[in-house]
Amino acid sequence: MNARILIAATAATTALSTAHANPPITAPSLLPESLEAYRDARQDGGPGKDGIPSIDEPDFIGADEVDLDPGDRVIGVYHKGEARAYPQAILVWHEIVNDTIAGDDLAVTYCPLTGTALGFKRGDTELGVSGKLVNSNLVMYDRETDTEYPQILGAGIDGPLAGDGLEEVRVIWTQWGQWQERHPDTQVLSRDTGYLRNYDSDPYGSYNPASGYYAPESSTIFPTLHQDDRYPNKAEILGFRDSDHAVAIDPDHLAEAGVVHDEVDGTEYLVIHDAGLGTGYVFTGEDIAVPAPEAIDFGPEGPAFAGDDALTEINAFEAMWFAWYAFYPDTAVIDG
Repeated sequence: MNARILIAATAATTALSTAHANPPITAPSLLPESLEAYRDARQDGGPGKDGIPSIDEPDFIGADEVDLDPGDRVIGVYHKGEARAYPQAILVWHEIVNDTIAGDDLAVTYCPLTGTALGFKRGDTELGVSGKLVNSNLVMYDRETDTEYPQILGAGIDGPLAGDGLEEVRVIWTQWGQWQERHPDTQVLSRDTGYLRNYDSDPYGSYNPASGYYAPESSTIFPTLHQDDRYPNKAEILGFRDSDHAVAIDPDHLAEAGVVHDEVDGTEYLVIHDAGLGTGYVFTGEDIAVPAPEAIDFGPEGPAFAGDDALTEINAFEAMWFAWYAFYPDTAVIDG
């Protein structure tokens, strides 16, 4: 049975929360295709709308109460002094958590088919799982306007907000041991979700170690707009995009270099490796003074170094190579 159908088949019926306001919108990041092309590329993912149920009333427990191995994957959020971790083992069954952190209404989203975790401001509405896919990627919808958004694009493709972008919030795709060491006071999403799920079983495979669908050489399931074999399908890259460029960074190259300074069509980018969390941060600016790796301090909010207040941070996130390329076929690649 298709894993997404299996997930939906165990869903309990719940009432949708009432939404009262549109999600905050902004100018979208790069949209390489027309909105019509994205709409035409939508696939039926198996479950219907809300067949994979979002978690709309999340409960949290302390770090000392969880049953997680250090290598288990989590999505970490540090927002306005509050740290939270969302275990992949729970998110694989729900894909979206509508949460409120430090008074801000946020949605933490995860697509198991593309290995992508992104956070968005949601306003007074909620994001839900539409049951559709574009390039194997989760298509979300907001419950106020019913606009549909592929998660990787972070932009509406159908509905009243088509062509608008959602405001993104940085989340960290990392391991539990790394997140706990950086944020010992973190709260963790509880398995008490209100749904009957076997959170000890991932229908797609395992990240600890990588196997099944998550294995780098494994096949994809759904068709994509573009394909490229430079890397294995499920190889993890660090990607970022702005209004002009999409860039994929080889994580091994970034880890070895510590700091990468590169230029794409005249735009300077600085990428900082965070060995403590196994991720990277991206900044842009003019005439960037490149810091030495040893001159960078990593606190709860990320890297700090001389001159960073003159730079603009760009949201970055990990993704499977096939999915990144499917959305951004003209991506620049930084690999050495």
